Amino acid sequence: MPVDHYENFPVASLLVPAAMRRPIELIYHFARSADDIADEGDATPDQRLAGLAAYRSELDRISAGMPPQMPLFAELADVIAQRGLPLQLFRDLLDAFAQDVVKTRYADYAELLDYCRRSANPVGRLVLHLAGRTSPLQLERSDRICTALQLINFWQDVAVDCQKGRVYLPQEDLLRFRIGEDDIAAARWSANWAALMDFQVERAEALMRAGASLVHDLPGRLGWEIRLTVQGGLRILERLRRVRGDVFRHRPVLGPWDWAVLAGHSLTM
Repeated sequence: MPVDHYENFPVASLLVPAAMRRPIELIYHFARSADDIADEGDATPDQRLAGLAAYRSELDRISAGMPPQMPLFAELADVIAQRGLPLQLFRDLLDAFAQDVVKTRYADYAELLDYCRRSANPVGRLVLHLAGRTSPLQLERSDRICTALQLINFWQDVAVDCQKGRVYLPQEDLLRFRIGEDDIAAARWSANWAALMDFQVERAEALMRAGASLVHDLPGRLGWEIRLTVQGGLRILERLRRVRGDVFRHRPVLGPWDWAVLAGHSLTM
Protein backbone atom coordinates (compact mmCIF):
# COMPACT_ATOMS: atom_id res chain seq x y z
CA MET A 1 0.00 0.00 0.00
CA PRO A 2 1.13 3.52 -0.53
CA VAL A 3 3.03 5.29 2.24
CA ASP A 4 1.59 8.76 1.99
CA HIS A 5 -0.22 9.87 5.15
CA TYR A 6 -2.62 6.95 5.11
CA GLU A 7 -4.85 7.54 8.09
CA ASN A 8 -7.61 5.90 6.06
CA PHE A 9 -6.00 2.50 5.71
CA PRO A 10 -4.64 -0.10 8.15
CA VAL A 11 -0.92 -0.72 8.39
CA ALA A 12 0.19 -3.94 10.13
CA SER A 13 -3.00 -4.05 12.19
CA LEU A 14 -3.86 -6.84 14.59
CA LEU A 15 -5.40 -8.69 11.64
CA VAL A 16 -1.93 -9.35 10.19
CA PRO A 17 -0.37 -12.65 11.34
CA ALA A 18 2.01 -11.99 14.23
CA ALA A 19 5.03 -13.31 12.32
CA MET A 20 4.48 -10.72 9.59
CA ARG A 21 3.59 -7.75 11.77
CA ARG A 22 7.08 -6.57 12.71
CA PRO A 23 8.52 -6.97 9.18
CA ILE A 24 5.62 -4.94 7.78
CA GLU A 25 6.12 -2.29 10.45
CA LEU A 26 9.81 -2.05 9.49
CA ILE A 27 9.00 -1.74 5.79
CA TYR A 28 6.44 0.96 6.52
CA HIS A 29 8.84 2.80 8.83
CA PHE A 30 11.52 2.74 6.13
CA ALA A 31 9.08 4.12 3.57
CA ARG A 32 7.45 6.62 5.91
CA SER A 33 10.73 8.05 7.19
CA ALA A 34 12.19 8.28 3.68
CA ASP A 35 9.04 10.01 2.45
CA ASP A 36 9.32 12.47 5.33
CA ILE A 37 12.90 13.27 4.32
CA ALA A 38 11.59 14.18 0.87
CA ASP A 39 8.48 16.00 1.99
CA GLU A 40 8.44 17.32 5.55
CA GLY A 41 10.11 20.26 7.30
CA ASP A 42 12.03 23.11 5.74
CA ALA A 43 15.12 21.37 4.36
CA THR A 44 16.50 22.48 1.01
CA PRO A 45 16.15 20.20 -2.03
CA ASP A 46 19.86 19.36 -1.83
CA GLN A 47 19.52 18.41 1.84
CA ARG A 48 16.54 16.20 1.06
CA LEU A 49 18.37 14.43 -1.75
CA ALA A 50 21.39 13.95 0.51
CA GLY A 51 19.20 12.37 3.17
CA LEU A 52 17.73 9.95 0.64
CA ALA A 53 21.22 9.21 -0.69
CA ALA A 54 22.22 8.20 2.85
CA TYR A 55 19.34 5.71 2.88
CA ARG A 56 20.48 4.41 -0.50
CA SER A 57 23.99 3.94 0.88
CA GLU A 58 22.59 1.83 3.69
CA LEU A 59 20.89 -0.42 1.14
CA ASP A 60 24.20 -0.68 -0.70
CA ARG A 61 25.88 -1.79 2.54
CA ILE A 62 23.23 -4.47 3.02
CA SER A 63 23.71 -5.62 -0.57
CA ALA A 64 27.47 -5.88 -0.01
CA GLY A 65 27.02 -7.86 3.22
CA MET A 66 28.29 -4.99 5.37
CA PRO A 67 26.61 -3.98 8.65
CA PRO A 68 24.33 -0.92 8.31
CA GLN A 69 25.20 2.23 10.24
CA MET A 70 21.65 3.47 10.97
CA PRO A 71 19.59 1.69 13.66
CA LEU A 72 16.55 1.31 11.37
CA PHE A 73 18.57 -0.58 8.80
CA ALA A 74 20.14 -3.02 11.27
CA GLU A 75 16.81 -4.74 11.98
CA LEU A 76 15.63 -4.22 8.41
CA ALA A 77 18.76 -5.98 7.11
CA ASP A 78 17.86 -9.06 9.17
CA VAL A 79 14.35 -9.14 7.74
CA ILE A 80 15.63 -8.69 4.19
CA ALA A 81 18.06 -11.58 4.63
CA GLN A 82 15.67 -13.90 6.45
CA ARG A 83 12.74 -13.33 4.10
CA GLY A 84 14.65 -12.89 0.84
CA LEU A 85 13.15 -9.47 0.14
CA PRO A 86 14.33 -7.84 -3.13
CA LEU A 87 16.46 -4.79 -2.41
CA GLN A 88 15.36 -3.24 -5.71
CA LEU A 89 11.89 -2.66 -4.26
CA PHE A 90 13.39 -0.51 -1.49
CA ARG A 91 15.49 1.34 -4.06
CA ASP A 92 12.39 1.98 -6.18
CA LEU A 93 10.73 3.68 -3.20
CA LEU A 94 13.76 5.93 -2.71
CA ASP A 95 13.75 6.80 -6.42
CA ALA A 96 10.12 7.88 -6.18
CA PHE A 97 10.73 10.02 -3.11
CA ALA A 98 13.74 11.65 -4.75
CA GLN A 99 11.54 12.37 -7.77
CA ASP A 100 9.10 14.19 -5.49
CA VAL A 101 11.88 16.59 -4.55
CA VAL A 102 12.55 17.66 -8.13
CA LYS A 103 9.37 16.93 -10.09
CA THR A 104 6.06 18.64 -9.33
CA ARG A 105 4.01 18.11 -12.51
CA TYR A 106 2.99 15.09 -14.62
CA ALA A 107 2.33 15.44 -18.31
CA ASP A 108 -0.01 12.49 -18.68
CA TYR A 109 -1.50 9.46 -16.96
CA ALA A 110 1.28 7.13 -18.11
CA GLU A 111 3.86 9.34 -16.44
CA LEU A 112 1.83 9.34 -13.23
CA LEU A 113 1.47 5.55 -13.32
CA ASP A 114 5.24 5.23 -13.62
CA TYR A 115 5.58 7.26 -10.44
CA CYS A 116 3.04 5.00 -8.69
CA ARG A 117 5.00 1.96 -9.88
CA ARG A 118 7.85 3.14 -7.67
CA SER A 119 6.08 5.09 -4.92
CA ALA A 120 3.31 2.60 -4.07
CA ASN A 121 3.61 -0.78 -5.73
CA PRO A 122 6.86 -1.85 -4.00
CA VAL A 123 5.18 -1.90 -0.58
CA GLY A 124 2.48 -4.28 -1.78
CA ARG A 125 5.06 -6.47 -3.49
CA LEU A 126 7.15 -6.64 -0.32
CA VAL A 127 4.11 -7.79 1.64
CA LEU A 128 3.48 -10.49 -0.97
CA HIS A 129 7.09 -11.65 -0.63
CA LEU A 130 6.57 -11.92 3.13
CA ALA A 131 3.44 -13.98 2.50
CA GLY A 132 5.06 -16.18 -0.14
CA ARG A 133 2.52 -15.16 -2.79
CA THR A 134 4.56 -13.87 -5.73
CA SER A 135 3.10 -15.32 -8.91
CA PRO A 136 3.02 -12.84 -11.82
CA LEU A 137 -0.78 -12.56 -11.52
CA GLN A 138 -0.64 -11.95 -7.77
CA LEU A 139 1.99 -9.25 -8.21
CA GLU A 140 -0.06 -7.63 -10.98
CA ARG A 141 -3.18 -7.54 -8.82
CA SER A 142 -1.23 -6.09 -5.92
CA ASP A 143 0.15 -3.38 -8.20
CA ARG A 144 -3.37 -2.42 -9.24
CA ILE A 145 -4.54 -2.12 -5.64
CA CYS A 146 -1.48 -0.13 -4.59
CA THR A 147 -1.63 2.22 -7.57
CA ALA A 148 -5.34 2.77 -6.92
CA LEU A 149 -4.61 3.64 -3.28
CA GLN A 150 -1.92 6.09 -4.35
CA LEU A 151 -4.27 7.76 -6.82
CA ILE A 152 -7.01 7.96 -4.19
CA ASN A 153 -4.58 9.71 -1.89
CA PHE A 154 -3.72 12.16 -4.66
CA TRP A 155 -7.35 12.94 -5.40
CA GLN A 156 -8.39 13.49 -1.79
CA ASP A 157 -5.29 15.65 -1.20
CA VAL A 158 -5.36 17.81 -4.33
CA ALA A 159 -5.65 20.99 -2.24
CA VAL A 160 -2.97 19.91 0.25
CA ASP A 161 -0.49 19.03 -2.50
CA CYS A 162 -1.18 22.30 -4.30
CA GLN A 163 -0.10 24.19 -1.19
CA LYS A 164 3.20 22.29 -1.39
CA GLY A 165 3.59 23.32 -5.02
CA ARG A 166 2.69 19.90 -6.44
CA VAL A 167 -0.02 18.96 -8.90
CA TYR A 168 -0.45 15.24 -9.49
CA LEU A 169 -3.46 15.64 -11.77
CA PRO A 170 -2.07 14.98 -15.25
CA GLN A 171 -1.59 18.15 -17.24
CA GLU A 172 -3.34 16.61 -20.26
CA ASP A 173 -6.45 16.05 -18.10
CA LEU A 174 -6.45 19.61 -16.82
CA LEU A 175 -6.38 20.78 -20.42
CA ARG A 176 -9.09 18.33 -21.51
CA PHE A 177 -11.50 19.48 -18.77
CA ARG A 178 -10.51 23.14 -19.10
CA ILE A 179 -9.15 23.49 -15.58
CA GLY A 180 -6.25 25.79 -14.78
CA GLU A 181 -3.88 25.47 -11.86
CA ASP A 182 -5.23 28.82 -10.66
CA ASP A 183 -8.58 27.05 -10.16
CA ILE A 184 -6.90 24.60 -7.80
CA ALA A 185 -5.01 27.32 -5.94
CA ALA A 186 -8.22 29.29 -5.51
CA ALA A 187 -10.17 26.17 -4.39
CA ARG A 188 -12.59 26.89 -7.21
CA TRP A 189 -15.19 24.13 -7.64
CA SER A 190 -17.09 24.06 -10.95
CA ALA A 191 -18.95 21.67 -13.21
CA ASN A 192 -15.72 21.19 -15.15
CA TRP A 193 -13.87 20.37 -11.93
CA ALA A 194 -16.58 17.87 -10.97
CA ALA A 195 -16.27 16.18 -14.36
CA LEU A 196 -12.48 16.03 -14.03
CA MET A 197 -12.69 14.44 -10.59
CA ASP A 198 -15.40 12.00 -11.67
CA PHE A 199 -13.04 10.90 -14.42
CA GLN A 200 -10.18 10.35 -11.96
CA VAL A 201 -12.43 8.53 -9.48
CA GLU A 202 -13.55 6.12 -12.20
CA ARG A 203 -9.94 5.42 -13.13
CA ALA A 204 -8.96 4.61 -9.57
CA GLU A 205 -12.05 2.50 -8.96
CA ALA A 206 -11.43 0.44 -12.09
CA LEU A 207 -7.89 -0.30 -10.93
CA MET A 208 -9.03 -1.22 -7.43
CA ARG A 209 -11.71 -3.61 -8.65
CA ALA A 210 -9.30 -5.15 -11.16
CA GLY A 211 -6.92 -6.04 -8.34
CA ALA A 212 -9.43 -6.89 -5.61
CA SER A 213 -9.53 -10.62 -6.31
CA LEU A 214 -6.01 -10.79 -4.84
CA VAL A 215 -7.65 -11.15 -1.43
CA HIS A 216 -8.66 -14.72 -2.29
CA ASP A 217 -5.00 -15.67 -2.77
CA LEU A 218 -3.86 -14.38 0.61
CA PRO A 219 -3.82 -16.54 3.73
CA GLY A 220 -6.27 -16.02 6.59
CA ARG A 221 -5.89 -12.80 8.49
CA LEU A 222 -3.71 -11.10 5.89
CA GLY A 223 -6.50 -11.61 3.37
CA TRP A 224 -8.90 -9.83 5.73
CA GLU A 225 -6.44 -6.99 6.22
CA ILE A 226 -6.29 -6.41 2.47
CA ARG A 227 -10.09 -6.75 2.20
CA LEU A 228 -10.42 -3.83 4.62
CA THR A 229 -7.80 -1.86 2.71
CA VAL A 230 -9.61 -2.37 -0.60
CA GLN A 231 -12.97 -1.50 0.93
CA GLY A 232 -11.46 1.58 2.57
CA GLY A 233 -10.24 2.81 -0.80
CA LEU A 234 -13.62 2.21 -2.41
CA ARG A 235 -15.32 4.03 0.46
CA ILE A 236 -13.15 7.11 -0.07
CA LEU A 237 -13.96 7.03 -3.79
CA GLU A 238 -17.65 6.84 -2.92
CA ARG A 239 -17.25 9.94 -0.75
CA LEU A 240 -15.38 11.76 -3.50
CA ARG A 241 -18.12 10.93 -5.96
CA ARG A 242 -20.81 12.05 -3.53
CA VAL A 243 -19.28 15.54 -3.13
CA ARG A 244 -18.50 15.72 -6.87
CA GLY A 245 -14.82 16.08 -6.17
CA ASP A 246 -15.13 19.13 -3.93
CA VAL A 247 -12.10 18.23 -1.83
CA PHE A 248 -11.58 21.92 -1.12
CA ARG A 249 -14.45 21.92 1.38
CA HIS A 250 -15.16 18.22 1.87
CA ARG A 251 -11.94 16.23 2.06
CA PRO A 252 -13.14 12.66 2.65
CA VAL A 253 -11.88 10.72 5.66
CA LEU A 254 -13.02 7.51 7.32
CA GLY A 255 -14.49 7.49 10.81
CA PRO A 256 -15.31 4.72 13.32
CA TRP A 257 -18.70 4.00 11.74
CA ASP A 258 -17.08 3.57 8.35
CA TRP A 259 -14.90 0.75 9.63
CA ALA A 260 -17.98 -1.15 10.78
CA VAL A 261 -19.47 -0.74 7.30
CA LEU A 262 -16.20 -1.80 5.69
CA ALA A 263 -16.08 -4.93 7.81
CA GLY A 264 -19.56 -5.84 6.58
CA HIS A 265 -18.63 -5.21 2.95
CA SER A 266 -15.47 -7.29 3.36
CA LEU A 267 -17.60 -10.34 4.15
CA THR A 268 -19.07 -10.28 0.66
CA MET A 269 -15.80 -10.06 -1.30
